Amino acid sequence: MIYLLLFLEFLKIGLFTFGGGYAMIPLIRETVVARMWLTENEFYDFIGICESTPGPIAINMATYVGYSTAGIGGALAATVGLVAPSVIIIVMIAKLLRRFGSSSCLQDLLGGVRPAVLALILFAGIAIAKLAWVSWENALIGLAFLAAIHWVKGHPIVYICLGAIVGLVLRL
Repeated sequence: MIYLLLFLEFLKIGLFTFGGGYAMIPLIRETVVARMWLTENEFYDFIGICESTPGPIAINMATYVGYSTAGIGGALAATVGLVAPSVIIIVMIAKLLRRFGSSSCLQDLLGGVRPAVLALILFAGIAIAKLAWVSWENALIGLAFLAAIHWVKGHPIVYICLGAIVGLVLRL
């Protein structure tokens, strides 16, 4: 029963979220915390772990939640549930774009989806910032990393490793 529940919950997330993994974070959070599969803090801690491991963040999160809830079967159920809609939809969209790609109606539809996706990503970022910036030191470190990311344009792994080092040195 838990396998079916994991599959269906992540199928809903995969089916109703546009914009990739970061846009899925609010829905994953809502589902996972409401079902008590992870605590709020565990969820936000895992976002950092997902950022530092290979693969798309939403797939990593689905796999982790599924595994922590029901072992390997749960990991498979959650991951397949999350990915199945994307695979089906992208095949259908590819066929439609080949046929109607220049349609102004289709272009208008996609133009309306972009701001909604941006809002979902910003919402996830604000929620993470509220938990991560619990002190002035953390806020300043976060702003320093934001500036470095903007102006230096280093690889994300470098920033994650530097953040880990700063956390160890400053005992955050």
